[in-house]
Amino acid sequence: MPAWLADCLFLSVVFRVLPSVSMALLSTLTPLFVAVLCVILVFLFKSSQKKENKAVKPEWKPTAETRPWVDEDLQDDTEIRHKDEEDGDWVESGGEEELAHVPYPASRYPVEVMVQRSQDFYSLMNQRRSVRFLSPEPVPRQVIDNVIRTAGTAPSGAHTEPWTFVVVSDPEVKHQIRLVVEEEEEVNYRQRMGDKWVSDLQRLRTNWVKQYLDVAPYLVLIFKQTYGVVAGGQKKTHYYNEISVSISCGLLLAALQNAGLVTVTTTPLNCGPQLRLLLGRPANEKLLMLLPVGYPAPDATVPDLTRKPLDDIMVHL
Repeated sequence: MPAWLADCLFLSVVFRVLPSVSMALLSTLTPLFVAVLCVILVFLFKSSQKKENKAVKPEWKPTAETRPWVDEDLQDDTEIRHKDEEDGDWVESGGEEELAHVPYPASRYPVEVMVQRSQDFYSLMNQRRSVRFLSPEPVPRQVIDNVIRTAGTAPSGAHTEPWTFVVVSDPEVKHQIRLVVEEEEEVNYRQRMGDKWVSDLQRLRTNWVKQYLDVAPYLVLIFKQTYGVVAGGQKKTHYYNEISVSISCGLLLAALQNAGLVTVTTTPLNCGPQLRLLLGRPANEKLLMLLPVGYPAPDATVPDLTRKPLDDIMVHL
């Protein structure tokens, strides 16, 4: 018999046998499928009854991660976790008494006086520079107190005043701060910041060596309070905390310039958690800025920079 004919006969037999075998298997397994399906339906029915008998769950409330209108905290690889940072009991909104409103004692000047005052203030602030060479000469403590008071007049979201100004004058603490900052800044310059960032800073002659942290009579570390803590340990939402604290830093810079003092604005990358622990600050405070404050050194120099003209920074419609 030819091979092709044998193959055809074999296939015809297979096609005749398969349907009968399939039907036999199906008839055998069908009761099993029905039994399994019944078990599943009974289980689902009992589970639904148990859920209905349980007490109704309390209404969902937003957690710390979903609370609206709160700035995201700046995170970095060295963030140190604290138990206090876990979500806890938050103060309900609307629990405070309504504030009384009082007349505003406005000061209004003649036009020519307004123009002169605005020009004088601009001239004063236009002299402000970032100075990295400071004198160790002592600065009256009362002056520092007054400039911090001025910074505390800044507006803030819902008047939460989410700022803490840590003033350091102790030489040993200042040196510890310098060690932390320089260790991290060297890593920043060598690894984290990238070639372009480091290259852009070369013309300003900056590096990770921060001698002024030892020399300046005062270091002012500005912390933003990501939330407040009221009596009883409840947490209070601090709206727009980073923007609010940034505005207060601007007022602080203006107050320092007005007092004849200098500083350089520094935002040490990846140093916040270590400095927070060093200074004993709570977990809800995050370092935003570090300012060395004092008189300029007699031989202080600054980069010969120019500022943008008014037409480049203002759009008048």
